[in-house]
Amino acid sequence: MKAILSSEWLKLRSLRSTYLLLGLSLGAVLIGLGLALMAADMYDSAPPERRPSARIADLEEVLVILPQLCMGILGALTMTSEYATGLIRTSLTVVPRRWPVLAAKAAVVGLLGLVVGPATVFGTYAASRWVLGDRFSGAYATALLEKLPILTAISLTVPAFALLGLGLGALFRSTAGAIALLAGLVYVIPMIIGNVPEPWSERLGSIMIGALPHQITGDGNASSVYGSLLPPAAAAAVLVAYAALPLLGATWLLRRRDA
Repeated sequence: MKAILSSEWLKLRSLRSTYLLLGLSLGAVLIGLGLALMAADMYDSAPPERRPSARIADLEEVLVILPQLCMGILGALTMTSEYATGLIRTSLTVVPRRWPVLAAKAAVVGLLGLVVGPATVFGTYAASRWVLGDRFSGAYATALLEKLPILTAISLTVPAFALLGLGLGALFRSTAGAIALLAGLVYVIPMIIGNVPEPWSERLGSIMIGALPHQITGDGNASSVYGSLLPPAAAAAVLVAYAALPLLGATWLLRRRDA
């Protein structure tokens, strides 16, 4: 298994898209810094009587979409690039049981997501906190220990997206199809659910990835477009399911269909 892991790590490093997507993911920190600077300037320029009512969104929650999508795309490319080049036949010939190939890819992509997620989320939070200080009624003045649970939960959605992308890439063998589904999960499906009549809007919204971090930490989604019906353990299980179910389905298909 160690040799397979080394091989998959080498393949990932050899993809030029890996470095582009990692750069775009980490670019969320710079975008957050720029938005924080703009917000600080607007706040300082506002009349004193309007400042107490001024509010700002949590930039790390808004901008996590960028590393989520980038790592999801990287996960998909990890699989679909081999189908596109035909290298998958060599990989499966060397490893006849097949499932260790997908397991090794999941380990490599998942670990990379575990690095990128905290780096971008905590980096964006630190940059925003440094710039904004106690502006916007102290939105970024909360002690780091109090923010640690939600920042960690948000960070974990990034490796979940990476594994989701890998699973979708293995299921559909199509980069375009996997990316379309990932983008739909982030942008299109939540908008559709928002227009579904209650109580289904709340029920379906509660299982969207964007809704899970606050439910995992138990502080709800009072200011969110998503639902908040799940207890912490159930929300954590749904997040794991996003990553695990496509991979399990892909493992089953990988062992039964031709490369």
